[in-house]
Amino acid sequence: MKKNNISRRNFIKNTAKYGMGAAFFSPFLNLRSLANPKLLLPETADDYKVLVCFFQSGGNDSFNMLMPLGSEYDIYSQTRSNLAIPKDDILPINATNTGNRKFGLHPSMPEIQTLFEKNKVAFLSNIGTLIQPTDAQQAHDETVPLPLGLFSHVDQQQEWMTGTPHKRDIKGWGGKIADSFQNINPQNSISMNISLGGTNIFQNGNNTIEFSIGVEEYDLGISGYGDENWDGFGQMLTKGLDSLIEHKYNDPFKQTYVDVIRDSRDGLAIFRDALEHTDDLDTPFSQHRVSGAFKTVAKIIKANSLLGFKRQIYFIEYGGWDHHDELLDNQNEMLGNVDDAFGSFYNAMEELGLEDKVTVFSMSEFGRTLTSNGNGTDHAWGGNVMAMGGAVHGKQIYGDYPTLNLDNERMLWDGVAVPTLSTDEYFTELAQWFGAKPDLIPQLFPNINNFYNMNSGQAPIGFMSI
Repeated sequence: MKKNNISRRNFIKNTAKYGMGAAFFSPFLNLRSLANPKLLLPETADDYKVLVCFFQSGGNDSFNMLMPLGSEYDIYSQTRSNLAIPKDDILPINATNTGNRKFGLHPSMPEIQTLFEKNKVAFLSNIGTLIQPTDAQQAHDETVPLPLGLFSHVDQQQEWMTGTPHKRDIKGWGGKIADSFQNINPQNSISMNISLGGTNIFQNGNNTIEFSIGVEEYDLGISGYGDENWDGFGQMLTKGLDSLIEHKYNDPFKQTYVDVIRDSRDGLAIFRDALEHTDDLDTPFSQHRVSGAFKTVAKIIKANSLLGFKRQIYFIEYGGWDHHDELLDNQNEMLGNVDDAFGSFYNAMEELGLEDKVTVFSMSEFGRTLTSNGNGTDHAWGGNVMAMGGAVHGKQIYGDYPTLNLDNERMLWDGVAVPTLSTDEYFTELAQWFGAKPDLIPQLFPNINNFYNMNSGQAPIGFMSI
């Protein structure tokens, strides 16, 4: 293999030839499509399943989340230099599928360590956006198609959320799944997609938009709407908004906008009533906002005995992972917050007896360079993610965790790992567990056939009980 001497600047420029990072979308595009989109196959379901997407926006340095031990630790320590976690601080895990290779977790992750050992957490290694299987030489020479806007936050976040690294889209794979499943839920006035991370592409479908709520369960609805207090402001607001909602408009955009607000208002009443008649969980959660978001999701799941959903998709975003500086201190705190939230949430699902029905999966737009920029790391490509739940085949590390030496054939420069596991395989297996029919999968992930034989009778990766 010839030396990879391409410069970072030229590589970014070349991979962005179709326009990099310039993706700003009008909020009006979150309205239901006024066109006639390609129809997805309707799905059916008799059981209850939940997907919880946990998005670490900014680019998590995940090779300091899941690290090699044993004979490979010295390579890790040399490559990471001043960013290496001391060997004695790393929490060891005993993966059942890595042979003689040993691994451990960041010292702020004892809850996830415990869940891993209990077969409830799995890691997927060196995963990233790909259009087809790609090695470092092919990426260097651009002899295969590459994802648009590599190393761009906006582009890579979008591609993880849409499952279409070959084109820019505003429809997410969570939204498209909801398009297909929405009619099986009895409460059509409430979207099966519930966001605690605001408006997002992941949950935006052709006919589905997210039902967005605050981190706290009482933080619902339009501020001031239905409030008779505050010197009559709430009363005036309510009357004015009701008047707008009940009016019929000739303009289809105005009418669609009003229909969305009306459905949200009507669904909110059902939603609030169900939460008010649902007791709190016994499982304790911390006061951090990430734990608060997971606590709210757990409360809504408990309220499902009144709501009657068959399928739900949640979205939680935790930002601030763009650690070009102060990586060690920031990760120590932030991974601790993630660990606490994951541990409490799994305990809550066990309290409800739903741990086998709820799967949490993490995403982050890219990994980061293995080399230090002085006190942090820069944008890279392949990284590590995790999945948690009773349906997860845990205590395993899936994919090909690379040896972290800089002359590894999977490295471009500065320890930028070219992924060996595609996001398409990851998302396909989650969709299969959720109950998506085989004919739906290529509509969600157009490149999946480059990585997985849909007729194989086997799961793409094997981390889920399907």
